[in-house]
Amino acid sequence: MSKYLITIVGPTAIGKTSLSIALAQFFNTDIISADSRQFYKELRIGTAAPNSKELKQAKHHFIHHKSVLDEYSVGNFEREALSVLESLFKSNNVVVLVGGSGLYIDAILKGLDTFPKIEKSIREQLNKDLKTSGLLSLQNKLKVLDRISYEKIAIDNPHRVIRALEICIGTGKPYSSYLTQHKSQRPFTTITIGLTAERDIIYQRINERVDVMMKDGLLLEVKNLIKYKQLNALNTVGYKELFQFIDNTINLDEAVAEIKKNTRRYAKRQLTWFNKNSEIQWFGIDHDTNNIIDYIKEKIQFKD
Repeated sequence: MSKYLITIVGPTAIGKTSLSIALAQFFNTDIISADSRQFYKELRIGTAAPNSKELKQAKHHFIHHKSVLDEYSVGNFEREALSVLESLFKSNNVVVLVGGSGLYIDAILKGLDTFPKIEKSIREQLNKDLKTSGLLSLQNKLKVLDRISYEKIAIDNPHRVIRALEICIGTGKPYSSYLTQHKSQRPFTTITIGLTAERDIIYQRINERVDVMMKDGLLLEVKNLIKYKQLNALNTVGYKELFQFIDNTINLDEAVAEIKKNTRRYAKRQLTWFNKNSEIQWFGIDHDTNNIIDYIKEKIQFKD
């Protein structure tokens, strides 16, 4: 039998964690998490990471294995996750991959685009420009240098904007021109399951999840991280808004409302990203897990 990576994607708060655990239990296998913020052990409540009970139901990899103080990139994740997969596939024909971070999912399934090495001084200057002139100035610069990237990347993420700009400036070519290169071949077959729902249902679930996070102590979690707020790992929905509250920029109700709004925007970007993949088999939020298992078994010609 070939090796199969069952990949579960979809917007935040859609139920990916519970489905991944159900599939891992059925196939008696492990789960690889590709949620880029659940990597950090300090970010527990605000990232909706699997709780202790869920972590005991199936073995997870890449959950809380890093600190916000660690330098950790999608490239690091790709190398480490492929190594773990190679090890798991020695004793399992099936492994489950789950996450809402499209770039990190694609890094495992397809490999990363290759970029030329850029002078460190360019990024340093862009970071200075961010502090002195603000994100809007960098966004406008990217809009001029690479309109395609401006329209496609997470434009409200300074890290992403700076990365695109440093390629544009350092190479004299658009960042987007490096995104169509040949992807790596993988020694496994991917079966991708998408979970979705009507937009108003997704938004309702997001709003409810944020309320639960606040009741579970998200504000205290953020207060304990205030000294690290300048780190990229903390430039995350749920944290940056509460930093504003702590800094007396907005009140608590406004901060919570901003978290909900920005999470809804993030979910919309997630769906836009995943909808570009025609190989995803979508299931509704009210799915019967047995139907998904039957679909996977048919795909891999699983024999009981």
